[in-house]
Parts: sequence; structure tokens; C-alpha cells
Amino acid sequence: MSVEIKSVAVIGGGTMGSGIAAICAAAGRAVLLLETDAAAAQKALGRALATAQSPEEKTLMEGLIRTGTVAEDLAQIAGYDWICEAIIEDLEAKQALFAKIEPLRRAGSVVSTNTSGIPLRDITAGLPDSLRRDIVVTHFFNPVRVMRLLEIIPGADTTPQARDALAHFCREVLGKGVVYAKDTVNFIGNRIGCFWMLAGLHKAKQADGLSMETIDALMGAPVGLPSTGLYGLIDLIGLDVMDFVGKNLAVNLPQGDAGQAFTAFPATEQAMLERGQLGRKSGGGFYRVLKQADGSKLKEVFDLTAQAWRTVQPATLAAAHAEARDLIFADDAEGRFTWDLMGGTLLYAAELVPDISDDVVNVDRAMRWGFAWTRGPFELLDQIGPARVIARLEAAGQPLPKMLAVLKAAGAESFYRDGQFLGTDGQYHAVPAE
Repeated sequence: MSVEIKSVAVIGGGTMGSGIAAICAAAGRAVLLLETDAAAAQKALGRALATAQSPEEKTLMEGLIRTGTVAEDLAQIAGYDWICEAIIEDLEAKQALFAKIEPLRRAGSVVSTNTSGIPLRDITAGLPDSLRRDIVVTHFFNPVRVMRLLEIIPGADTTPQARDALAHFCREVLGKGVVYAKDTVNFIGNRIGCFWMLAGLHKAKQADGLSMETIDALMGAPVGLPSTGLYGLIDLIGLDVMDFVGKNLAVNLPQGDAGQAFTAFPATEQAMLERGQLGRKSGGGFYRVLKQADGSKLKEVFDLTAQAWRTVQPATLAAAHAEARDLIFADDAEGRFTWDLMGGTLLYAAELVPDISDDVVNVDRAMRWGFAWTRGPFELLDQIGPARVIARLEAAGQPLPKMLAVLKAAGAESFYRDGQFLGTDGQYHAVPAE
């Protein structure tokens, strides 16, 4: 490792940039935080300091974060070991900024672009080889100081030294759970997680009359997902954000990808988007909470069939459906929907290795650390029973996804055993330390 990161320059002080600046300063690193103008820089500093977990930490951060503007202070990046670009998600804006950064930075400094989905190859197109060797994508999850997951995505020309130096710093100093993704659309976590959400909106329309509350209950504890379920999670993220994600996927998904069928909203969700019914940020999306005259709160759901608000009715699932291994194979409405959505998502993940990641371990960690799944896709397949999944697919005349085909060809019973994972070569390898 040729670079030891002792100082960090963050360009862009929005939600993500200020969070990155904050976590680095809290870890005792000198930080330069640059914005478009002095007022924006002060707001960015305020956002960073607001994450302080104690008065002492706030004092530490105040002493370590220096602010400035891109127009006047960009040349100061020459004194920093890691230069992190965290401006708006706009390809042309990022390219223009990196064209300015490259002549100013110190040779060998590590550079990253913080993006949730723009391919690195597009960002670095036409930029000097010297930059292409030192740059990676850092995909922090929001809020930066809370979420453990950090996806690091090297480009075709990125040196192992640059990648490893940043990964070491983020893991050992910042305490992040680092996963390595490939330079593909939406990387790992969002590729699988957004497939699950967007597909869920469509598959719920054929859910044999299941209520929205039942769908959210099924997509919660029984399969090891957070209690927000499907609709609750989309409310948290916002329909406007999901619409942006869908449009990005529509343009960038490879030909034949299963996700292509779900990049646009169903008509009911599209109408919600158009009238500004986005989720928690707009006061209500699929759910809303109303304060009553007596001070109590009433939770309502926007019934997509009736197109009207009604009181939430708690769902009661069949006792036999408490475990994923039972629910996903149940021959009733709840089981069929779970197989269709959760099973479909597991099959999607199994088809994406090695395209989005070299191994199943990075995929599982991305979903556990980024989406709070109790088990990652391959860990969940192990719990369900890969042999049962393979038998079901073969009985239906369906092709096996890549990693299930690898497992069958290897004569293996599971993706994990005795501290090892099944590789794409059909052999077991030691699971790397977290």
C-alpha cells in the first residue's frame, strides 16, 4: 500500500459530502470541505457538525474541518491524500470537475467519485490515464455516519494500490463494511434492492387479493427483511427517488436483464408520483400518520385498489409461514407471492455473479449492511435449501441462474460451509474477514 490517508478533501457539501467530511474528521483526519460559495460552505459545515455525537467530538471536528470554495480554493487539494468528489449526480458536471482536479492534485493521491449509480467508465471517459489509475467509485450509504456499507468500485485502469489504500482506510479508520463491486449500473446493493422494490410494485398487482399490509408483513420478518416491508421502505426512500432509479436502470441495464420489465411504475404508482404523493417527505405516500384531536395518532394506508385512504388493518400471517423456508414454498396466496417476489429476487442475485461482484460474499454483505437484510441472498438460499429451489425451477422447465448452476455442477449442497464460500469456479474458498 503506497498511500497512507491522513487528510481528506471533500468537494461538495450536500447530504453525502458533509457526511463524509464529518466521519473523516471524527476519526481525527484533517478535512478540506469545498462548496460553490462561502454561504454553501458554511451550511455544509453545519450539516457536518450536526452529526457530532458529543460536545467533545464536535470540538474535535471544528478544529479539523476547513471550508472553502471550488473557485478560490481548489488548488489546496494538492496537500490532501484522498480527494472525494461528492457533487450532484450529473455526468457532465462530474467530468468537468475532474478535468480541473487532475492538474492540481498530488501525484499518487487517491481520488474517488461518490455516486450511487453512474458508471465510473463514463465519468473517466476522455480523462488522463494518470487519473484513471488513481480513481475509484465510493458509494457511501445515507446517513454516512450510521450506515455500515461502503461499496468500492475500481475501474478497468485503477491500480490495486489505490483501491486497497482507500479500502484499508475506510475499513480500519472509518469503521465501514467495505464490499467490492464491479463497474455496472447501480453496483451491488441498489441493483438487487431496487429490483426487489420495483418488481414488488408490479408483482403486488397479481398477489391474489393480498392486502398491502399483508404484503408488507410477508416482506418483513418471515424473510428476514426490515419491518418497513415493501411499501414502507419505498415511502422512506420516496417515489421521486425510485422514479429516478428506474429511469437510470432503463437506460443502463444490459440487454435481457430481468429488471428491464420493472423500470417504469405501474399506473397507480405513476399517478401518485404525478400528484406529489411521494412518501414520508410529502406527508404521505402509501402510508400516512394523522394526528387526532385528542392527541392520538391514526395510521392510514392509501388503498391502491380503492384509490382512497383507509385505516391500517394489522396483518396476521399463517403460523406456518413464520420461516422463509416454509413460506416461500407454501401453496397459497402468501406463499405464491413470496416465491414470486422474494424468490425472484434471489434468482436475480444468483444470475448476477460474477457480473456485479466476483463472489457471493460481497453480495451478501452488501444486502446485510446496506439494506438491513438478516441474511444476504445466498445465505437466505442456504436457509431455504438450494436443492429445493433447483428442483422447483427444473420442474417448471426454467433455466438455472449462474450460481445455482455452479452449485449443482459442483455437487454442492450450500453456498457456505465451515467458514468457506462457493466460488464461481465451483471450489470452496475461505471467507475473507469483514
